[in-house]
Amino acid sequence: MKKIISILIINLVWSNFVFAETVVRLPKDTASGYQKLFKSLTGKYFKDYGMQVVNKKDGHPVRAGEQSIRFEVRAGDCGKDETGGWSDCKNDRERHELSGGKKADKMSQGEYWFSWSVYFPKDHQNLYPLSNNYGQFHQQDGPPVFMFKELKDGYSVVRTIGDIDYDVRKLVDNKDMPGSWIDILINAKWTKKDNGFFKVWVNDELKYDYEGPTKTKTYIYQKFGIYSTGITRYINYKNVKVIQKKCFYEKGYTTEEEWAFFQLLDKKDPGHKTSIKIYDKCKDYYEPVEIPTRIVYFDEVRRGKTKDQVGAKN
Repeated sequence: MKKIISILIINLVWSNFVFAETVVRLPKDTASGYQKLFKSLTGKYFKDYGMQVVNKKDGHPVRAGEQSIRFEVRAGDCGKDETGGWSDCKNDRERHELSGGKKADKMSQGEYWFSWSVYFPKDHQNLYPLSNNYGQFHQQDGPPVFMFKELKDGYSVVRTIGDIDYDVRKLVDNKDMPGSWIDILINAKWTKKDNGFFKVWVNDELKYDYEGPTKTKTYIYQKFGIYSTGITRYINYKNVKVIQKKCFYEKGYTTEEEWAFFQLLDKKDPGHKTSIKIYDKCKDYYEPVEIPTRIVYFDEVRRGKTKDQVGAKN
C-alpha cells in the first residue's frame, strides 16, 4: 500500500511548477471571491479554445445568469514552465486550467467556503485509465491535498495529505455525470492540526465529511479546469494485446513492466514513470490511438469566508 501511495504522491507533486501566467478577469456572472486568477499556461501553450467565457444565447449550458466558463483540452495540449524546469509533454500531462496561486488568493489558515457548478456535455466519455482532474486544492511547494477527479467509476474527491494519507470517495456515478449541472459546496478549515475539516455537499447532499489535518505546507491555492494525466497510460491500455503478443515477446520485459502490464489489464494506474517506459519501448508496435477532446463547463465559481458569500444554490 505504501508503494502505491508513494507512486501517487510522486506523480502529483510536480504539477505544482509555476508556468508563465496570464491574468484572467472573469465576469461576476460566473465567478467571485478571487482577486486574480491565472492561466496555467501562456503564449502558444494556452490555446484560445482552452478557456472561454461563453453565453447562454449562443446555446451553451449555463447554471445561472447568462454566462459560463468553458474549458477544452485536445490531444497535444501540453506545455512547459518559463524556466524549462517542467514540461507537461515530457511528464504525461495535458491541461487548460485557471489557478489562484498568486499571493492575493493563497490561503494560509482558517475556515473557507467554496462552491461551483460543473457540467459535462451529453456526449462526455469516461477515458480512464487516463485521469481527468477538474479541480484541485494545491499546496505551494508541495502536492495537492484535495482533488476532484474522474476515476474509473465516476466523479470523485481524492485526499492526499502527507506521505501516507490517501482516500478516495465517489461523489457522482458515471451514468449521472453527462447532461446535467452538478452543484458542489465545500466547507474547509486549513490547518496542520487535527481540528481541520473538509466537507463536500453534492446537489445539497453531504457526500464527504473529513476531520483532521488539511495541509502539510504553509499555503493552499485553488485550481479548476481540465488537467489530464496518464496520456501514455491511455495509449498503452488501447494497445495491451500488442504489448503482450508483440512488444514483450520480442523485446522482453522487466518485473516492473510485467506488474504494470497487469495493472493496465485491470484499468489500474501503474504509475507515470512505468507507463512512459512501456510507451517508449513499445510505441513502434502500436496501432494509432486518437485521444478524444475533453470539454467541461464551470459556473457559479465562488469563494468566501461564509456560506452566504458563496451563494449556495437551492
